[in-house]
Amino acid sequence: MMNTDIRSGLSRLGIWQSMLASKGGNIFLILLLAGTVFAAVGNLLVPPESALHVDTYTVTLLGKYLSFALLAMAVDVVWGYCGILSLGHGAFFALGGYGMGMYLMRQIGDRGVYGNPDLPDFMVFLDWSELPWFWQGFDQFWFAFIMILFVPGFLAFVFGWLAFRSRVTGVYLSIMTQALTYALMLAFFRNEMGFGGNNGLTDFKELLGFDLQADSTRVGILVCTALILAIAYLVSQFILSSKAGRVIQAIRDSESRVRFVGYKTENYKIWLFVYSAVLAALAGALYVPQVGIINPGEFSPLNSIEIVVWVAVGGRGLLYGAILGALLVNFAKTQFTGILPEAWLFALGALFVIVTVFLPKGVVGFLSMFARLKKKPDDPDTGSGAASDGASDSTQGTAT
Repeated sequence: MMNTDIRSGLSRLGIWQSMLASKGGNIFLILLLAGTVFAAVGNLLVPPESALHVDTYTVTLLGKYLSFALLAMAVDVVWGYCGILSLGHGAFFALGGYGMGMYLMRQIGDRGVYGNPDLPDFMVFLDWSELPWFWQGFDQFWFAFIMILFVPGFLAFVFGWLAFRSRVTGVYLSIMTQALTYALMLAFFRNEMGFGGNNGLTDFKELLGFDLQADSTRVGILVCTALILAIAYLVSQFILSSKAGRVIQAIRDSESRVRFVGYKTENYKIWLFVYSAVLAALAGALYVPQVGIINPGEFSPLNSIEIVVWVAVGGRGLLYGAILGALLVNFAKTQFTGILPEAWLFALGALFVIVTVFLPKGVVGFLSMFARLKKKPDDPDTGSGAASDGASDSTQGTAT
């Protein structure tokens, strides 16, 4: 009994040591913390005339980027580590966003255009007489938060249970996930669904009693987004560094062999898919109060494909690689669409082709290879440097 407890404790200690030994992960956490603190202090404490002042627009933009980073990490968890190429994670993102949007709409009360304290404006416009049953309870944040996690998680469980137990894999699974998000997009476009139809949900006033237009609220949402991203990164790293994580990566490399030695691979894939969906829903919930709107366009299959591009650019099979890819591509999108908005999709497609052909391991993989090549063979730190990246580099190599 004691020996078992000791082995279990050592195993957990080894997981944490492998997490802390990841140079890229540590650098990411430090930069995330430093960037968030700089943006918060620069917005609230530095006067506007100072060169170090960070305006509210930039704070909101950073918060949106971090929401996308969390979404990219959710995709990388299932694609980079388990080999499940999902083209439907935009659906879980949008469902989480709608959950937050429903809560924010209930907070408007009689401050809407029509002054109805019980019904959102779009329901008054459509001559609805009462609030639908599925809107009940969304005036309470705790209930809305539970639904934000439960509904996408339950949908992912049902989909995964049907797909993975039927041993649907590869391109067929990808097409099914894309069909799922497309079907939801068509459904949410309908006014009778009760989610605002084509216009979606907007005109939000406050979150937990705080004015959404206030600078302090914007900074607070940015800080919350950064903290949730950091926590999700650590939890994901812990899971993927554990014994279950090693089984998941073995499934990616050869599912038939894992099944042959006695593991029920579908169970691992189902719970990982659900976990990934919950992360995507959290990203959507954080995204909505920062941009001020959620509509059916977020279900677009094109959005889900774009998420995959983020992960590929950063480097799949590395959590911080997916995060970096989301930040880089969305920053480029912001700059590019301001100059040539109609050419962005062509640029995105070209970027994906270039990365696939010339950078199969993504930006992080290229930087890691470049750093190793710069070190001299007789450098005494070479061995420790290779070991410091640990499972991350080896995972990236097998993921591609």
